[in-house]
Amino acid sequence: MTSTDNAPRHPPWAHLHALTVLGEAGSFTAAAQRLGWSKALMSQRVAELEAQAGVPLVRRTTRSVRLTEAGQQLVDRSRGAFAEIDAALASVRDLAGAPRGLLRVTAPVALARQQLLPRLPDFLRRYPELRLELDLADRLASLAQEGFDLAIRHTHAPPDTHVAWPLCETRSVLVASPAYLRARGTPAHPLDLSAHDCLYYPRPGATPVWQLEARQGGARHRVAVRGPLAANNSEALREAALGDLGIALLPDFSAQAALQSGQLLPVLPAWRPVGAFAERLWAIRPHSAQVPRGVQVLVAWLREALAHGFGPAALSPSGAPRAKKTT
Repeated sequence: MTSTDNAPRHPPWAHLHALTVLGEAGSFTAAAQRLGWSKALMSQRVAELEAQAGVPLVRRTTRSVRLTEAGQQLVDRSRGAFAEIDAALASVRDLAGAPRGLLRVTAPVALARQQLLPRLPDFLRRYPELRLELDLADRLASLAQEGFDLAIRHTHAPPDTHVAWPLCETRSVLVASPAYLRARGTPAHPLDLSAHDCLYYPRPGATPVWQLEARQGGARHRVAVRGPLAANNSEALREAALGDLGIALLPDFSAQAALQSGQLLPVLPAWRPVGAFAERLWAIRPHSAQVPRGVQVLVAWLREALAHGFGPAALSPSGAPRAKKTT
């Protein structure tokens, strides 16, 4: 009997790729979803690979799956090859003309609902062979581990391990409903906020404090605030302000339409909130040898669509996002 008699009849490339995805995803269910397989097929492929390797490659627990030392070594030595294959396929697809395929994108809930979704029909009509899968979440996902092609993030500084494209500037605004201001009065100075109901974004372990800086002169004041509602979502705070519950500190992309319509009014416009939210939106993806064409066109479109930011000038008279002319 020769040494080739026990070799697999088919090279286990798909099995190796399945193990690589399993190591990134951390569970058979998540890995199967990434690959578009059933969980049973995923488990079968890994079991077949373990039989070929002759050693256990996966350590299963009731809550998660971890690679053994042998499994991790196999993944580490094959990951680069699969990245090269992905890059080669992306390069070939780009030669075929129009961008096509599936793009998985994660974005914050409020930003996506209020600013991205109204604009996306234009993008999908422009690139009909692309499909988008949106994950709306405020948590910071691991892009590589969860298989996202792009993340849109409202952050002060994108991670150094990723490629980041700036999309537009944003700012924080204080707003309240006309009815609330009629009933409680309009603050004239930041220190007046201590006597008002304030709607704020809670920070773990921190006393709610708003810091404001004068637009002229640069004077700063820190004010401890309190109110009937705190929420970790700017849409929730905006709805509470629309319900006359108090003064809300919001990112401009959440307040934009309500300010344009007059449902909310700016509070202390001569003062700039500092440190509450990031001042720029970014499109972020892990470093790679080649950026897929679909990602390139999506980033270019986002930079075009959001070029005006979220001030009143970025809205049409109806309050809808202004459509940018294309040639």
